[in-house]
Amino acid sequence: MQASWPADELGPAKVVFLRLCFGIDAVVVVDNLALGPAIGGVRMRPGIEAAEVARLARAMTMKNALAGLPHGGGKAGIDAPSGTPAEHERVMRAFGQAIRQLVEYIPGPDMGTNETSMAYVHDEIGRAVGLPGVLGGVPLDELGATGTGVAICAGVVSKSGGPDVAGARVVIQGFGAVGSHAARALADRGAVVIAASDIQGATWNPDGLDVAALRSYKQSADTVAQFPGGRSVPRDDVIGLECEILVPAAQPDVITTDNAGQVSARVILEGANLPVTRRAEDQLAARGVLCVPDVVANSGGVICAAAEYRGAGRVEAFAEIEEKISDTTAELLDRMRVTGLNPRAVAEQMARDRLSEALALRRRF
Repeated sequence: MQASWPADELGPAKVVFLRLCFGIDAVVVVDNLALGPAIGGVRMRPGIEAAEVARLARAMTMKNALAGLPHGGGKAGIDAPSGTPAEHERVMRAFGQAIRQLVEYIPGPDMGTNETSMAYVHDEIGRAVGLPGVLGGVPLDELGATGTGVAICAGVVSKSGGPDVAGARVVIQGFGAVGSHAARALADRGAVVIAASDIQGATWNPDGLDVAALRSYKQSADTVAQFPGGRSVPRDDVIGLECEILVPAAQPDVITTDNAGQVSARVILEGANLPVTRRAEDQLAARGVLCVPDVVANSGGVICAAAEYRGAGRVEAFAEIEEKISDTTAELLDRMRVTGLNPRAVAEQMARDRLSEALALRRRF
């Protein structure tokens, strides 16, 4: 695992490298603690590097500040495949023991981990969010907290002059835990989901996919590509399909300057973490494409996690998602109109304003 990452006045506060069971390596980046203990997901995939985890941790700092949460940002990366259920359990329990003393970091589910993973960590050290409901948690992936937040964001954009959600054609790039729930929530609001992709392929129906049937199909199929209600198309082609709303909900850096010119959507709602590069965001903004950054659009998951951490239930957690994402999106759009800056720059300005206020109240000697 390579050891390089950017640093500035905000952080990172701490970077910890871990050696887990069976020679598996992990890294935890606690980026900033000005607002409180850091909340951030545990990402598990082969080849993950410290630099990626540091970028994601900084995004969590910004996201938590924008949402008005009493938490800093952090992230963990485990360099391993998810493996068999037994192997996964051993790795997650080893990870839990390894972060026992890292009390300023509260782990949650992310790519490659889920509510069960957090249950193992919590069983080891009593500290995790995104727990299964049977343990008193608010299972954000099961309930679709992040995807629901994406749809709420779309509604605010619509009220501010963007495309009406009802009748809008939507493309979901990454039909997983976030993308499938975003598709459901948008369809519930009258949107027409015309395409969805996963790592192996994509399905397209210009008249609209049956989202409920597609979600059911995906539970038992390796890929959405063979869904009988659509036509199989190359996975990466979905980026350029004619639509009003594009939701990239898979991995980082999916939309770059190499393919941003293919995007025909009027609005991009970043369902994944860092799915659009900075330069691509600038390129899209210059074309008049509204790209709502991940630190706003996909904050439903961490809002839910923070609510669970303080003991709130599902109803309260989802009410907070509605309130916080609505308020943050509206403020983002208002500031964009006043400043003329692109969405990412405005979001970072908003987050840094709150972080500066908090840092002024911290001990500096």
